[in-house]
Amino acid sequence: MSKYFIDRPIFAWVVSLGIVLAGLISLKAIPLEQYPEIAPPTVEITATYPGASAKAVEEAVTTLIEREMNGAPGLAYTSASSSANMAQISVVFEQGTDVNIAGVEVQNRLKAVEARLPEQVRRNGIIIEKASSNFAMIIALTSEDGSWNEVQLGELSSSTLLQSLRRVPGVGKVQMFGTESAIRIWPDPAKLAAAGLTANDLSSVLRIYSARVIVGAIGSQEVPDTAPISANIASESPYTTPESFESIPLRANPDGSSIRIKDVARVELGAAETSTASKLNGKPASGLAIKLAPGSNILDTTDLVRASLEESKKLFPKGVIYEVPVDSSEFVRISVEGVVHTLIEAIVLVFIVMYLFMQNFRATIIPALVVPVALLGTLAALLALGYSINVLTMFGMVLAIGILVDDAIVVVENVERIMREEKLSPYHATIKAMSQISGAIIGITVVLIAVFIPMAFFGGVVGNVYRQFSMTLTISIAFSAFLALTLTPALCATLLKPVDEEHHHKTGFFGWFNRTFDSITHHYTHRIDLIVHKPLRWAIAYGLIAVITVLLFLRLPSSFIPEEDQGSFMVMINKPQGSPLAETMKSLGEVQKHLLEKEPIRYVYVVGGWSFFGSGTNTGIMFTKLKHWDERKDKDHSVYGIIERTSKMFAGRDDFSVFVLNQPPLPGLGNSTGFDFRLQDRANIGTQKFSEARNQLLGMANQDKNIGFAYFSG
Repeated sequence: MSKYFIDRPIFAWVVSLGIVLAGLISLKAIPLEQYPEIAPPTVEITATYPGASAKAVEEAVTTLIEREMNGAPGLAYTSASSSANMAQISVVFEQGTDVNIAGVEVQNRLKAVEARLPEQVRRNGIIIEKASSNFAMIIALTSEDGSWNEVQLGELSSSTLLQSLRRVPGVGKVQMFGTESAIRIWPDPAKLAAAGLTANDLSSVLRIYSARVIVGAIGSQEVPDTAPISANIASESPYTTPESFESIPLRANPDGSSIRIKDVARVELGAAETSTASKLNGKPASGLAIKLAPGSNILDTTDLVRASLEESKKLFPKGVIYEVPVDSSEFVRISVEGVVHTLIEAIVLVFIVMYLFMQNFRATIIPALVVPVALLGTLAALLALGYSINVLTMFGMVLAIGILVDDAIVVVENVERIMREEKLSPYHATIKAMSQISGAIIGITVVLIAVFIPMAFFGGVVGNVYRQFSMTLTISIAFSAFLALTLTPALCATLLKPVDEEHHHKTGFFGWFNRTFDSITHHYTHRIDLIVHKPLRWAIAYGLIAVITVLLFLRLPSSFIPEEDQGSFMVMINKPQGSPLAETMKSLGEVQKHLLEKEPIRYVYVVGGWSFFGSGTNTGIMFTKLKHWDERKDKDHSVYGIIERTSKMFAGRDDFSVFVLNQPPLPGLGNSTGFDFRLQDRANIGTQKFSEARNQLLGMANQDKNIGFAYFSG
């Protein structure tokens, strides 16, 4: 095969240029992300049951839906949380399951159980969404001068931003932290009882008066042909202000008088939801948290989101601005750019080292030309396989550079040796060199592929993480062998010139380098000769090194993916059960003040009444964004130092518990570092005893030196 390309160098160039062109096209089309798609397909179900307690939601909604989901094809597990007014169920499927088919399966099973759910749940609608578990971005709408309160900001974000963000490609779910405005009616139980009315009577009347009624039509078949136009006639609802709702009659008395809402209740314009509150750096705010759709590209999606925000910004009233206190794409972009810089540096260093040893520009340029061709060919193959450019594939390319160069150097060195020793022309030297080493190139390629290819067949999350890394190395090595048998010999036959015996006997820097390297080589071979003549002693030394290596391997801490300073972290607090939201916000404000005054923090976005532990007026969460990495190069200003100091600062408090958590290293696998598991009451021991068992387990876990801290996340 090599002789065919040696005799046809233009054809070799054409093939290589075709590979380069395919790679350049792929470079524009291939997705860019931090890690491959790792999280299993998940479908989230959200049901609203107004006025119900957490226990009522669990019994009437959550349990029914969970039972119906059992047995779904490809189902891995379900997890659910029940809080006042709301049930959230996550249906997680096995790796490899098509998330769209999973969504259809969930929808069908939900239809089967829908008739058994409470009427209020059915009326409010059950939301099914396919989205990742963690937030890619959080946008906060706030007022610079403080003239807008939280309800007004919530109404503005709902009308201006919410729907436009939901339409952005790649967005799976937009969760609102805040509230819209609504008419709130506060019945007086004593006045209702005196009037012989109930809360249900009040709700029924409001439902009737809020309905929009179609009165009739003009110009349709039911009216005379002489009608001048065709139009529907609808009765406009006059009930848009508190005063108009106050005037709604509840009952007509026999004497002609009537009982109106204002007689038995107080009506006001206020917040639709009062169970949550949010602030940005201490100012009222309304937040929109974005979760990505399965398979979406975080960099492309966040760019589109920011473009949408800039477009919507034109509609904001004076004094209202948006900030982005959480943006996971920033760290992803920096991570990928760092690996790209490493890749470029590796190519430059390889070129310098090759020229230092070969001391021949023509011989050096040949491997330097082969490397980018092989890497671009690898990109084309990755796109064809549906993979992406990520930290792991780029890392595979960095490791592959040495192998790519090695194949080309073997060919060039052998051709130069034959030209020097046998005085052959470059063409004939190349033909002879390839007849000697073609089998060796193919053999070493097969061996290397056999080493890396098994990782591509790993299952589960580990397989998802390392499959693309393995395939990147395998494809790069295969391209390296192909080019070593085609392009490299064609270049050698056309670019190289005969080498004389005095080529390596130079003066100046290269002369000093050659003499120094020859001296080091001489000393090395002399030492090897001594080792060979005393095999037992060195075999013992080798055994000791092997034992030390095994001991170090067993003692060094291990992890799946190491934690990193991603420029942000989370703080969650829990107060005693029954604590009002105002007290929770006060405690959150205390932690927020400490972070803004004592630590290099840019944003602190606070949400009261909600956290990853669950919903309730006694819980809250803070999303913090640190200053740029260039502004906090000191080790104490890293995310690890800040987390450690903050944890110590608020440890042992009696009024609330603080949990400071780093961002998860792998997006989609949980909302923080560490691991979580579920404790099941299979013996049906009851809620109280089950809670006692849980607390006992947490106490034992916190005494384990290998666990930083364990907490209840429900």
